[in-house]
Amino acid sequence: MTHDPKQDFKQGLAAAWPICLGYAPIGMAFGVIARQAGLTPLQIGLMSALVFAGSAQFIAVSMIASGAAALSIVATTFIVNLRHLLMSSALTLFVKNEKKGRLALFAYGVTDESFAVNFSKYRESYWNTNRSLVVNHAANLAWIASTVIGGYGGQYIPPGAFGTDYALIAMFICLLVFQLNGARYVLAALLAAALSVGLALMMPGNLHIVLASVTAAAAGVIFRRKLS
Repeated sequence: MTHDPKQDFKQGLAAAWPICLGYAPIGMAFGVIARQAGLTPLQIGLMSALVFAGSAQFIAVSMIASGAAALSIVATTFIVNLRHLLMSSALTLFVKNEKKGRLALFAYGVTDESFAVNFSKYRESYWNTNRSLVVNHAANLAWIASTVIGGYGGQYIPPGAFGTDYALIAMFICLLVFQLNGARYVLAALLAAALSVGLALMMPGNLHIVLASVTAAAAGVIFRRKLS
């Protein structure tokens, strides 16, 4: 199947703009928090470009502000980002025939939001790697720009103003709602939530999120196979 590059670009942007719009308040909120933690706008921009993981960046900045050791910050953000293994595994089915260079470029841009958009589009069968790359990197540019803007304007915005402290949570809730396409998805989400809360009471750090996600996903697969 041949693809029109211009059409791919337009379709990718059309799918990416809600993510970019959502990244604006979250990115600026991160920029404000990072600036208050002592990072310069340049450092904020570099962190967003090199890490490009909202939740991990928020955690890293809070740990920097609290004076945590570098090794602890790296280990914590690594554990939080282990969920990318799950997302990458799901997307592998659609990009397995791509060259390594394009795969690396694609992998760099995978986030919770771009995964949710691209995965749903791939399941509709008309999506392709060109369009998914536009989604990933349009979102990337929007994130970097918004965090730098937040960094420059950080001294003028009080912490928690305009609901910035709730922006990241709100986006995750929105993404979850759009993924609830049947009873098994609802059950998997409820199981993950219950396990996450229960495990959080028994262990420190953020490992409970990964364990709850993997367990709930495995239970969902088993449940689906039983029904089949």
